[in-house]
Amino acid sequence: MGGYCPASRSARRSPCRPRSLPPSRFLIRTASVWRPSFGPVRRPRPSLSAAAWCCEPPTPTAPPTAGSPRSSAATDTPSACGGRGSSFTVWRVCKTPHVRADRRAFPPGQRATVLALACELPDPDDCPATRWTLDELAHRLVNDYAAEAAHRSTVWRILHAADLKPHRSVYWLNSHDPDFGAIARTVGSLYVQAPALARQGHLVLSTDEKSGMQILERLHPTQPARPGHPEKRERDYVRHGTRTLIASFAVPTGEVVWDVGPTRTNDDFAAHLLHTVQHFQQWRQMTWVVDNLNIHWSLQACEMLAALNNRPFWPTALQTGVQRRVFLSDADYPYRFLFLPRHGSWLNQVELFFSVLARRFLKRGDFADAAKFEERLGIFLEDYNVRQAHPYRWTYTGEPLVRATPFSQTQRQRQQGRAWFGTHRQRFERFLHPPRPYKRWAG
Repeated sequence: MGGYCPASRSARRSPCRPRSLPPSRFLIRTASVWRPSFGPVRRPRPSLSAAAWCCEPPTPTAPPTAGSPRSSAATDTPSACGGRGSSFTVWRVCKTPHVRADRRAFPPGQRATVLALACELPDPDDCPATRWTLDELAHRLVNDYAAEAAHRSTVWRILHAADLKPHRSVYWLNSHDPDFGAIARTVGSLYVQAPALARQGHLVLSTDEKSGMQILERLHPTQPARPGHPEKRERDYVRHGTRTLIASFAVPTGEVVWDVGPTRTNDDFAAHLLHTVQHFQQWRQMTWVVDNLNIHWSLQACEMLAALNNRPFWPTALQTGVQRRVFLSDADYPYRFLFLPRHGSWLNQVELFFSVLARRFLKRGDFADAAKFEERLGIFLEDYNVRQAHPYRWTYTGEPLVRATPFSQTQRQRQQGRAWFGTHRQRFERFLHPPRPYKRWAG
């Protein structure tokens, strides 16, 4: 019997080949019933045993080998042109699926090697770069463990599971003060006891300087916000110098006493101490929480506190910084200092007020000159003391704050069942940090 080959021209006019229909009009046979299909149907791949693609009788096939699966025996079914060929269902059974590699096939020792290598700085002899990348880690593993070398994607999966990101780097400031824990507990206890001490006539103050406040004038006017569009500012500006703010934040009340000037010298800080004492004349005792900046333990500061405490002042006995800090932090006198640990300025509550000042006044400021800047700054601070001053809720207990954990890490921990808090972030914050009862409302 002769037939027509699909490659010949006459095969397209052969009555044994069905006419080509659009994908939406293909017919699918289910339970001996032909029904229309409304979606595209994938055609089977042409094979040697599929005679439906040619009108010739099927040629004999080789017997199955010993390695063939038992379910791969093909059952011949009549084709549309009268021949015999394999059905689409049998063709899908005969197809060998792709098997994914088991991720757990890599031994724990190899994973530990990847993590240990990623937690170390690269050796200049092996890696000229200053940080690890996935390619560099894979290259290093190939050199050291050629028989058990992992692929680049495997290295990524191991690092991702351990939440390890050697390609990222952030700045941080660690305190190496051996007395950090004791001083931090003392400062925290003083903050907590500040309201009770205020009723006894003892005021706790948090003092620091915000230097380098730029006086910027925009060359072009700022466009206010519109529906669907944020506020727009030009990047070009004129810089009219800088100013330094020396501020003392009253911990139990939130009131701020400030001095603004072009410098922050020893005399400027001593003048600010006198200004603060004159402003709070009704308080019998004062404790300033300050960091270890040199102007905070200068001879001028020692002379000012000696005059306030009615104690003798001998400059020859205060030659070193250690002697001056001991003199200023004497607990037997009503006016004294409490010095923070080294690299522990973030324990100062006035830094929270400086954050408010930067976000609400400095970030979008447009000032014509230094005089206008000082005038508007004074108006802002006076309004803050009248309508917005409030004590801050101190939550630091010596342990890392959960709210400071990166969201990606907490989300991954929540998915793996290691996070002990739920998905409702607001409930979690309300549970540990309830709203303060002393919040003031604008009248």
